[in-house]
Amino acid sequence: MPFQPRVAILVPAPDYYEKWQPAFARKAAALTAAGLIVEQRVWTDPGDLSGYDLILPLFAWGYQRDVSAWYGLLDRLEAEGLPVVNPVPVLRWNSDKAYLAELAVKGVAVVPTVEVAALDDVALAAARKALGAEEVVIKPAISGGADGTHRIAPGAAIPADALDQRRLVQPMMPGILTDGEFSLFFFAGKFSHAIVKRPASGDFRVQEQFGGRESDWDASAEAQALAAGALAAAPAAPVYARIDMVGDATGKLHIMELELIEPSLFLHHAPDRGAAFGWAIAGCASA
Repeated sequence: MPFQPRVAILVPAPDYYEKWQPAFARKAAALTAAGLIVEQRVWTDPGDLSGYDLILPLFAWGYQRDVSAWYGLLDRLEAEGLPVVNPVPVLRWNSDKAYLAELAVKGVAVVPTVEVAALDDVALAAARKALGAEEVVIKPAISGGADGTHRIAPGAAIPADALDQRRLVQPMMPGILTDGEFSLFFFAGKFSHAIVKRPASGDFRVQEQFGGRESDWDASAEAQALAAGALAAAPAAPVYARIDMVGDATGKLHIMELELIEPSLFLHHAPDRGAAFGWAIAGCASA
């Protein structure tokens, strides 16, 4: 019988509030089809991981709510020299959206971003001036699922959960409301598929829990080139990646974020239903 690598997928605790199991089933099916044995380990208390040929943080959902535990896990994985995909340096870099500034320095078109150490009215006014935008979006630098993300109209008060907290301030990008947010997926450096996510009427967030909906998208050459350039600027080549982008008032695309830790990969929208993803991971397990 041929050797079958054992893969541990890090998942939330059993009482986690979001429904992650359907997406897990799709990813696990793609990995199993590629010849891997898939098991679950809770990311907050994974126990001994030394017996696995590969560790995937694909469902480390909620890490932004327990940052110290997350960074502690990354430190442990690195210290023990465990085989992690994406690599720990990539995971650590991608955990804090301060990486957007690094991408900008390298010439990647990102959504203009001002980082504020402690958000108050004075700091918000300065950020608005720097961005040339009165309507802005604020978000934690370490965030996921639109946690703590707010759209602030001119004259509106800073939400209580953001006051005096470290926040990223960005202009409200008009493309999110007119065309939606685009997501492109790459496995082993090759483009797989793309979708467009649109918010519910009256909202700006595209996540499913806020009423967002997605559909297939035929990614333009511009979008694919922007995504590839952003991935090339990462500290190491990611094996799996989702790149989110949005258009400005002229339609020019800008990177919103790179999802290299625990992204929804929407494999049911992939023409091969995730085969490329499965083989990309299998290639790491047998390397």
